[in-house]
Amino acid sequence: MRPSDSSYTDVDFLIVGSGIAGLRAAIALAAAGRVLILTKADPSESSTGYAQGGIAAAVGEGDSPALHAADTIRAGDGLCDEAAVQVLVEEGPQDVRELIDWGARFDRDPDGRPALGLEAAHSVRRILHAGDSTGREIGRALWERVVTLPSVETINHALVTGLLAERGAVHGVRFFDQDGVPREARAGATLLATGGAGQVFRETTNPAVATGDGVALAYHAGARVADLEFVQFHPTALNRANAPRFLISEALRGEGARLVNAAGEPFMQRYHAGADLAPRDVVARSIVREEERGGGPVFLTLAHLDAAHVRRRFPTIAEMCRQIGLDLASDPIPVGPAAHYLMGGIDTDEWGRTSLVGLFAAGETACTGVHGANRLASNSLLEGLVFGARAATAMRQTPAASAAKSDRQLQAPLGAPPRAARLMDTASVRDLMWRSAGLFRSAEGLRAAVVRLDAAYAGELQAIDARTAVQPDAWRRFNLLTVARLVARAALRREESRGGHFRLDFPERDDGRWRFHAVDVRDRPLATLE
Repeated sequence: MRPSDSSYTDVDFLIVGSGIAGLRAAIALAAAGRVLILTKADPSESSTGYAQGGIAAAVGEGDSPALHAADTIRAGDGLCDEAAVQVLVEEGPQDVRELIDWGARFDRDPDGRPALGLEAAHSVRRILHAGDSTGREIGRALWERVVTLPSVETINHALVTGLLAERGAVHGVRFFDQDGVPREARAGATLLATGGAGQVFRETTNPAVATGDGVALAYHAGARVADLEFVQFHPTALNRANAPRFLISEALRGEGARLVNAAGEPFMQRYHAGADLAPRDVVARSIVREEERGGGPVFLTLAHLDAAHVRRRFPTIAEMCRQIGLDLASDPIPVGPAAHYLMGGIDTDEWGRTSLVGLFAAGETACTGVHGANRLASNSLLEGLVFGARAATAMRQTPAASAAKSDRQLQAPLGAPPRAARLMDTASVRDLMWRSAGLFRSAEGLRAAVVRLDAAYAGELQAIDARTAVQPDAWRRFNLLTVARLVARAALRREESRGGHFRLDFPERDDGRWRFHAVDVRDRPLATLE
């Protein structure tokens, strides 16, 4: 991989993002032309590297794609796109075996076969893992393959600020390089693989780069976005004052860890028959309710398990706990929910095509509908692997836009922002979203949030009118605010509870009115980004 420089303006394929979806696509595209990868930070700073639990695939005895599909659909709470699910579970095993052939070092049983873990809402053991750093190991294996490809170049610390779009087609991007110099890159096909949007919320397990850039870029260019009300809040992030919201993987509960209340009593059976291995949305809300019921914090305990096995199986989490004075194997670990995964995103078909010609999306920034209203544990890395490869296949073909599926319903445009424009700093946006669009939502809180976010969005639009004078930090804030506004408005619109979206004023699922994927499109592309 040659060092990046400023000499080129045109490539065959452009990839924004360096997580599993982007890297898998780059590998598949390398033989077909010049590939440029733009990364927002260092290549390792993607959500892929933060994925602890593992990657799900039907590779074990007694498992099958049909079983994996059934678990995925059940977790998705009646809203999974079943065609996308079939692609995921049927192509997943082959893609994972290919990853192993490329050198991914998953943990093995004594007989040499991959050691398979169990996580919430899976009916069998199917989670391949590399200790508790599976995402990092997959990223390593993919990067080591990418660096051998002479046709692939990268630019690190590149902040993409807009798509080069004209008449429903995308021809590349505008971006700031690491020196803050505005630049352009043009390509016949552009893939957005920018990851999630956890930083929209005050409490999150996501890295700092997860600000929803891909969704904001696509929306402002006029692409369809879908299902943005569905945000997954992971139930077990470290919850200790003055400590980071470090993810405590679901794999711990798969190995037998228990959630207990302040009195040391297991409580999940009170809320769901699946107890500690209930779907994530159920566990997250149950933790908050138990804290309110008991008037104290909730803990994860592994003290009843073999201490040596715990430390050996989860070395990264054990070390993080050690740094704050806790022993993972023996101490109660304080946990609580945090924003973790965006089920919605840029509306795509099963080949990563968006509603704009030449624009593709894969991974967490995309919405195939595969996760429905609630993602099944450890399907995220598999999604990036499978759909990153499929997007690359489509990128090599004649450019075409995706057709809108019958279960997608276009919603009324959001309309012009109010004239009463005002600015909000990023911390205020994140705090507002956590309080008003977090685990428990209501019309009152969401309406108040939308009013404030609309006014802030109007202020940002005014601020970016002189685009050449705008600094990178302003674009980061603008992207995050754009996604926050879309999430809050989508959550206000959906008057039911389903998966990660829970309305206190509409606590039941309503298939009669709401069993569809809600799609938003900007009334017109944002002129300053064209």
